[in-house]
Order: sequence, then C-alpha cells, then structure tokens
Amino acid sequence: MDTLNNIKPTYTLNCKGELLVLNRPRIMGILNATPDSFFDGGQYNRVDNALARAEKMLIEGADILDIGGYSTRPGAIDISESEEIERTATIIAHIKKHLPQAILSIDTFRANVAKACIEAGAAIVNDISAGDEDTEMIPYIAQANVPYIVMHKQGTPKTMQKDPQYTNVVQEVVEYLAQKVAMLRNMGINDIVIDPGFGFGKTVEHNYQLLKHLNAFSVCGVPILAGLSRKSLINKALGIKAAEALNGTTIVNTLALQNGAHILRVHDVKEAKEIIDLLHIYRQQ
Repeated sequence: MDTLNNIKPTYTLNCKGELLVLNRPRIMGILNATPDSFFDGGQYNRVDNALARAEKMLIEGADILDIGGYSTRPGAIDISESEEIERTATIIAHIKKHLPQAILSIDTFRANVAKACIEAGAAIVNDISAGDEDTEMIPYIAQANVPYIVMHKQGTPKTMQKDPQYTNVVQEVVEYLAQKVAMLRNMGINDIVIDPGFGFGKTVEHNYQLLKHLNAFSVCGVPILAGLSRKSLINKALGIKAAEALNGTTIVNTLALQNGAHILRVHDVKEAKEIIDLLHIYRQQ
C-alpha cells in the first residue's frame, strides 16, 4: 500500500558522507540570518539565537536546517558577498560544533558564499537561481560533490513580482527544471533537488496552478521541494499577514505532499511534522 513512509521511487542525498534517504517526506527548517526576511527577519541573526532556534527545530523534527543570509523577499536590498558570508558561515560553524548531527544547507546563489559555508559545515547548497546568477556556482557544486537544490524564478528578487507572465506556467517551469537537471547530470552532479519556486516571479494564480500540478515535476526524476511557508499565495488569497498564515500554510503543505512533494521547506517545523504523521496514518487505512 502506498504510504507517506514508502515513497517510490526512493531518492537519496549524500550529505558529505551521511545518506539522507527520502523514503518519507522530509522537513527543511528555515533559519534566516537576516535582518529583513519577510517573516522572521532579525530574530536569528545572532549566533546564540540561531543555535537555540536550530536546536528547537531539530527537536521538533527537522531533517535539514537551511541557513540564509540574503533576503530574497520581493524588493529585498542587495548585500555584498562578504556580508553574506559573515552572516552565515559563523552561524553554520557554531551550529555544526554544538549540533554535529545536524544536516545543514546554505541558501545562496553565490559560489563564494557556498564554498565558505560548505567549508564551515554545511552539506547542501540551496540556490534560488539554479546557477543562473553566478557562473561559478555549478562548477563549484560539481567539485564539492554536495547535493544541489535548484529553483525556478522569473526576474530578480527586486523585480520578480511586478508583472510575471507565462503562457503555460506549469509547462514552462517543468521544462526549465528538466533542462537544468539534464545539464547538471552532464556536469557529473547527481544529488539534485528541484524547487518550482513558489512566490518567485509568480502570481497567486500561477502558484496554485503549480501546486495543483506538482506531480508533473516527477518527470525530472529527482526529489521535489515545496517552499510554501507563510508566502503570498496564502496571504494575498486570504487578505492576511505572514504572521497569521500558519493555518493556510498547513493546508497548502498538505496539498503539496498529496501532490508529490518530497521535502517541505518551512518556518514551523512542529506543524509540518504533524501533517506528515497524520497523512501517514490516513494513507495506511
């Protein structure tokens, strides 16, 4: 019987020698080391706060912790590579020292930031630009031999939500990611995760079309990550703020799992774990 704890095919990610088996949905907890992220900016940009948050998310059931130092919310301010490294590498090293069992991901589109953070203890690179913003990123991933999460976006964080246009959003995003996966495999990169990029150059309607047809991305032959947590597809649709969007997040995350997501990227780990546990019980009946 098909259950959430028996996903087929079963993918694996080699995280610096530790094998993360995606035989059940996994949870990526968001740890923003930024002052201006759309939901929790400024809460975890100190080492002690970040460590406490990391420990709490692991206890609640996070399988991966995703540390980011560059806000990608619409209209975000650009920062230098050195500042991004300063925000992230120290926190990653501190978490890895105190929580050595943690699988850490660096959320960046810059190769130099990825390199500094992999050296500090991260084992995954999560790139919102899929290598399009920094030509050195993909060669670095091939050399470092770490899992690579590639996301689709249209435009830049500053401009992406002004007037996104697609003829067929599902087809276009699937084709982009399928081509990217093929190119990465040709480069010798095998541990790949795809992310449709909810909220990155998409209207509310585009986001729901992607969510409804998330299974279409299975043609890429790699795990699918859904990053829906407290985003505009919830907030704009319901006329609420991100701080009020936990219930909506639970609903769209449930839909994502039912439609083929392997990894949920979330702010609220405990609630995401409850979704996975309850869906498992439901599917066993």
